[in-house]
Amino acid sequence: MTDSPDLVIRGGRVIDPADGFDRVADVLVRAGRIEARGAGIGVPDGAREFDAEGLVVAPGLVDPHCHLRTPGGEHKETIESGARAAAAGGYTTVVAMANTSPVVDHPAVLRDIQERARGACVRIGQLASISIGLEGEQLADLGRLAAAGAIGFSDDGIPVESARLMRTALEYATRFDLPVSNHAEDPTLIAGASMHEGRVSARLGLTGAPHQAEEIMLERDLRLARLTGCRYHALHVSSGGSVEILDRARRAGTRVFAEVSPHHLTLTDELVAGEGEFAFDSQAKVNPPLRSREHVEALRRGLASGTFDLIGTDHAPHAEHEKLAPFEEAPSGFSGFETALGVMLSVVGDGVLGLPDLVAMMTINPARLYGLSAGTLAPGAAADIVAIDTDRAWTVDRWRFRSRGKNSPLHGATLRGLVEMTLVGGEIVYNGAG
Repeated sequence: MTDSPDLVIRGGRVIDPADGFDRVADVLVRAGRIEARGAGIGVPDGAREFDAEGLVVAPGLVDPHCHLRTPGGEHKETIESGARAAAAGGYTTVVAMANTSPVVDHPAVLRDIQERARGACVRIGQLASISIGLEGEQLADLGRLAAAGAIGFSDDGIPVESARLMRTALEYATRFDLPVSNHAEDPTLIAGASMHEGRVSARLGLTGAPHQAEEIMLERDLRLARLTGCRYHALHVSSGGSVEILDRARRAGTRVFAEVSPHHLTLTDELVAGEGEFAFDSQAKVNPPLRSREHVEALRRGLASGTFDLIGTDHAPHAEHEKLAPFEEAPSGFSGFETALGVMLSVVGDGVLGLPDLVAMMTINPARLYGLSAGTLAPGAAADIVAIDTDRAWTVDRWRFRSRGKNSPLHGATLRGLVEMTLVGGEIVYNGAG
């Protein structure tokens, strides 16, 4: 990615939250890296120019939480298709979870994924599992996995039920200065559940997952993280009650990075009910579930007050036939790479947070959590860049997703804010013009 000709990105609003840079400026890319940024940069001989007037130019987005399904789930997604979808969404680096088949619980599996990822159009960081086989019984060899290049540990998809195992994982992870994340829901409280427990689940006659299931396990994990001193990544927070728990833990000195997903900030469990042929709509089935309006509003207040550090897509693609199963049997999750930015720009448009804060949550903050060389446009950094038209409206068409997973509860919705160009190492990996 270093043989591309020089490029000058001209006249955009350049936002780099890593050092507070926010002004109309030019960015010069040379040999795959940021050579300079500022006003009136000259065009080197033979260089290309990209007119970014009216656009936002930011570091390439970093997703701290996605599922690429490889190995073992290639009918849902491949590394190649997932990377193309990520690039279309403005992402240049993504962090993939370990719930593959086989599970990333052995260095050989990790090395296989790393080899496949070398040809991807975006950068991929891989987590390894906490427990062998995601069974929650025996700790994986975290030391060997760290030495092989795992950037953190998680059994996401299956909550770690054992407090003893979770404590041990946190203690070991501190030795390698790597973070640990967990799907925080008490398994005994969500057994058999397929949506949020509340008025809608009662009306539909479906078993619901109480929001307290998340709060109980999150409280446990944060207390263990404080005990061990480990960096803890709180995944896809969905309960309004979790906001207070996170704030209290942070005040107590816990090293927590709190993530919220676009869908939990904007969508409610009413989508599951649907109407007519869209009743019991599995497109809206996700884990943790879409919750009631009260929880959405509480999460948005937490976002405004600084509770959350990260925006994670929880991109979880599935094959179309899998989602056509009866609601209770259909898998949870949907594709999120290509809609996340548009959804979050709607949250900015609602006045919940400012654009520079959003850029920080989608770039430098996840990069710092996972120790990645990403998330900045400072001179010398890799030229991982996204150019965004924040005013351009578009209609979500899930059938046009680059992802193999054509599942989204946003199909037909109008979003504002579209990626015009994505560069990785100075190479254009997505061009919104065609």
